[in-house]
Amino acid sequence: MIRLLLVDDHHLVRGGMLSLLSGESDFEVVGEAGNGEDALRLARELNPDVVLMDINMPGMGGIEATRRLLSSHPSMKVIAVSMYQDEPYPSRLLEAGAMGYLSKDSAAAEVVAAVRQVHAGKSYVAASIASQLAVSLIKGSGGSPFDQLSQREMQVVLMVTRGTSTQAISDSLCLSPKTVSTYRYRVFEKLGVSNDVELTRMAMRYGLLEDRSDAASA
Repeated sequence: MIRLLLVDDHHLVRGGMLSLLSGESDFEVVGEAGNGEDALRLARELNPDVVLMDINMPGMGGIEATRRLLSSHPSMKVIAVSMYQDEPYPSRLLEAGAMGYLSKDSAAAEVVAAVRQVHAGKSYVAASIASQLAVSLIKGSGGSPFDQLSQREMQVVLMVTRGTSTQAISDSLCLSPKTVSTYRYRVFEKLGVSNDVELTRMAMRYGLLEDRSDAASA
């Protein structure tokens, strides 16, 4: 049996994934989590083989959760499942150690195939996302100003633009509030913005923030 952990902050999305994956005779969904913190706790308790990880969640997002999970459990496999198909998200998740990346628009058969392939130790990236990665590699960095940010800086950006407080970011990332502020102003300097509002507008312009009307399907 391939033991699976589902991580997504939307109950309907998890319910759909549960229904899909439970129909496979060699799959067992052993747990569900609605945020990165719970994902790490359940991974320790349940020891799943494969974790299907959303990216944009309250508190600790999928990038940081993936990085921490694989740091403490390197044998586990992570597949990102997200509405975001454009850069820099796929590269960031793969850099964090994810072995697969699927769109939430992926067909059921593709999700099942990805789980089996990743469990077997092979990478799986949906065709539509692979083409985006290829274009990004051909163009090189510079397509987006966010490409120049480090993994940690990007995580801080994602949390700041969701309105997360400095203290909440500090708690989620295990950093001091002073360190979080240092990251924030380093990001401001790199991106040429002066406050959180300008940062959020830039994030929206480059597609890093979902449209609020689409939030229920994220």
